[in-house]
Amino acid sequence: MTQNRRRIAVLTSGGDAPGMNAAIRSVVLCGTALNFEVIGVERGYDGLMRGSFVEFSQRVLDENLHRGGTLLRSARSHEFMTREGRAQAIEHLRRAGIEGLVVIGGDGSFAGALALDREGMPTVGIPGTIDNDIACTDVSIGFDTALNTVIHAVNQLRDTAYSHDRVYVVEVMGRNSGYIALYSGLAVGAEAILIPEIPEDLDNLVAKIDQVHKAGKAHSIVIVAEGVGGVPSSTRRYEESAGFRVAQYISEHSHHETRVTILGHLQRGGSPTASDRLLASRLGEAAVRLLARGVSGRMVGIQQNRVVDVPLEDAIGKPKPIDREYYELASLLTAVV
Repeated sequence: MTQNRRRIAVLTSGGDAPGMNAAIRSVVLCGTALNFEVIGVERGYDGLMRGSFVEFSQRVLDENLHRGGTLLRSARSHEFMTREGRAQAIEHLRRAGIEGLVVIGGDGSFAGALALDREGMPTVGIPGTIDNDIACTDVSIGFDTALNTVIHAVNQLRDTAYSHDRVYVVEVMGRNSGYIALYSGLAVGAEAILIPEIPEDLDNLVAKIDQVHKAGKAHSIVIVAEGVGGVPSSTRRYEESAGFRVAQYISEHSHHETRVTILGHLQRGGSPTASDRLLASRLGEAAVRLLARGVSGRMVGIQQNRVVDVPLEDAIGKPKPIDREYYELASLLTAVV
C-alpha cells in the first residue's frame, strides 16, 4: 500500500445494471485523486466474505466503460446476512487495510451496507438497479438504458404486430415497481399499460383494445410490468407470468389474435446510455467525497438533477411511489380518438 494513502474498496451486489462499470471507474479515479488507494471486491458480498480482492488498471477501467454488466461481477449471499457472515467479511476488510467501502446496488445491497456500517466499517451506497425502485433518488443507474432496450424491442415488435393485425403483450421487468412499464409504455405509444401500483381491470383493457380496433387500428401493444398480479418473478412459471396471464385473458374474452413477449434479462444488458454513464460518474465521485470527509452510512442519489446524500436507512425497504402525472398522461395518450 502506498505510504500515507488510505485504502477503500468498491463492490457491486445484486442484479447487474448498465452503468455500474462507469460508477466503478469514477470511484477508482476520483478516489485516487483524493489520495485513496481503491481496490475492488469480486462477486459482491459473497466475495467479500472470502477476501476476493482485485486491483484495477487504467486499461481495464477504460475498456469496460462502454460495457453493460459489472466488471467486478455480482452474486447474492444469504450467508452474509448472518452476523457470522458479516464478521467474516469485516475481518477480511481489516486484514487488507481497508477503511471504507462503496456498495453499488439496490435495496438488498443497501441493507447489507447499512449492517456493515453499523458494525464498524464505514460504508456508502450508490443506487444501481434497472428497476428504479430505490427511495430518495429520482433515478438509479441502469434505468435509462433499460428503457431504451425496451423501446428498441417494442419498435421491432410493432412491425410484425402491424403485419399480422395482432395484439402484442410485452412484459417488462421492475419487480414490484411499474417505472419501466410506465415510462417505456409512454415512450413507445403503447395502447395500454398495466403496472402494480394501479389495480388492474382486464375487462376495461379488453374494451379499450376493442375500441382501438373499431377506430381502424388493427394492432395493439400492451406493456405489462412483471409485478402485476403479485406473483414473484423469481419463483413463477411461464404460465404464471403477468404477461401470459394478461394475454390469455384477452384471447379468451375477445376475437383478437394475441402474442406474448417477455423481454426478461435482455433489459439488464447492453452498452449504457450517456445518461447512465453521466449519472454513474457523478454518484461515484460523491460517494468517495463522503468517505474522504469521514461521512458514512449514507446513500448518494439524484434529486431534481442535483446530487444529494441521505441516510441509508431512509432508502431501504420503502416504496417509491409512481409518478401519477406520468400515469395520467399515459391515460390521455392511450385514449381512442
